[in-house]
Amino acid sequence: MTVCLRVCPDRTAQYACTLLGYTLQKSGASTELRKTVSHLEAHMSLTRKLMRLGNSVEALEAAKRAIHLSDSVLRLCLTLGHLNKAMYFACDNVLWAGKTGLVSKLDQHKWSQRSFRYYLFALILNLTRDVYELRLLMESEARYRASKSPPSSSGSLPDEHLSSASAPGAVALPIVSFWLRRQLHLLVTVLYNNPPLLLDLLKNSCDIFIPLDRLGIYPTGSGFVGACGLTSSVLSILTMIHPWLKLKP
Repeated sequence: MTVCLRVCPDRTAQYACTLLGYTLQKSGASTELRKTVSHLEAHMSLTRKLMRLGNSVEALEAAKRAIHLSDSVLRLCLTLGHLNKAMYFACDNVLWAGKTGLVSKLDQHKWSQRSFRYYLFALILNLTRDVYELRLLMESEARYRASKSPPSSSGSLPDEHLSSASAPGAVALPIVSFWLRRQLHLLVTVLYNNPPLLLDLLKNSCDIFIPLDRLGIYPTGSGFVGACGLTSSVLSILTMIHPWLKLKP
């Protein structure tokens, strides 16, 4: 827990430097100032790698716990997600050894790309888990509303929409619009009532742009990556300060 609390501020500082460097470049700041910020960012990155030396073991232990979950989808997503995270941390440890000179002649680019691939896979699985839990909660909320509303009005389109639309195409559009409004209202209600799921979904959605950019799959630029990383780090710190906001299991 102490390591996590230390790494989150370091991560926040690193991505704040990334965003600051982009801002200074766009504003035409001096080369010396931009170089200082770039060196600070590299130092923060190396510090984070040092603090994550034991995280592979923690991720493997989390995978061992997740494999016993009763829900098959959660079991698959969480177990594979933790295993990919363990591989990501392992590659990151090798990269740290190369950057500090402990391992000579290390192809740092290859290991960096390998690390970000595992990171991307882990985030995809985390987002899949979030969407799955969101779907379950929306279905539960829909059933609850259906049980509380009269049978005649449950899920039906208002009569005025049907009477005003004579052609089949004219009927279909209000039906789709009504369904979309109901789904959007369900989504907002579920996320409002489940802050841990909302925070996890936002954090993973921000994080996924980092490996997408680093791997060249969806380049967004250092400014956007810095903003996403900074937002994700602040959300992580929030879950550390208030543990009830952390999504479980």
